[in-house]
Amino acid sequence: MRKSYLPFIAGMAFVAICLVNCSGNKQTEPAVNLSVAAEKPSFGGYETQVQWGEHLVTIAGCNDCHTPKKMTPMGPVDDTSLMLSGHPEKMPPPTVDRKDVESKGLVVTASFTSWVGPWGITYSANLTPDETGTGKWTESQFLYAIKNSVSKGIPGSRSLLPPMALMPVKFMTDDELKAIYAYLRTIKPIKNSSVQPTPPVLAMKKQ
Repeated sequence: MRKSYLPFIAGMAFVAICLVNCSGNKQTEPAVNLSVAAEKPSFGGYETQVQWGEHLVTIAGCNDCHTPKKMTPMGPVDDTSLMLSGHPEKMPPPTVDRKDVESKGLVVTASFTSWVGPWGITYSANLTPDETGTGKWTESQFLYAIKNSVSKGIPGSRSLLPPMALMPVKFMTDDELKAIYAYLRTIKPIKNSSVQPTPPVLAMKKQ
């Protein structure tokens, strides 16, 4: 009777060994796939970092202020020949009663590249890779400027003013800002010196 159990026991041992080997193989396969996926760069669903940066610039509305406009029968549209070159340096500021605007806390713009408010007048900067724009900026300098609202990304420099200081772009991740920086390196360089802000006419009241 004892001998009749030997084939059964041997068979069960063989099955157990096969199950252990199979389960072991199933555990190792996902680990290999995960390691491969981790090594592949992620660009927000786009094939390249530059394409992702272009998408982010578009949905963030960067062209709204940094691209000069031209008037059409349907109103102002982006002048793509001057894309992201900022406020034209030879264009005069808006002709408004600045005292009235500042005293009432109004915000006024005529071209979308210059803005009048209680802070004075601000002008959108040249973002193209020309030396008058961001051509000499490093990636780390660009990230510092956006995340800390500091002009030209230089520690100790003046703070950015509205409307740029109010933009939610400062909350983008480092990878998103790096993608934008990479895209800005690829657009057409346009010579246009960024106009510096003008102080307010009225002195701020002490609180």
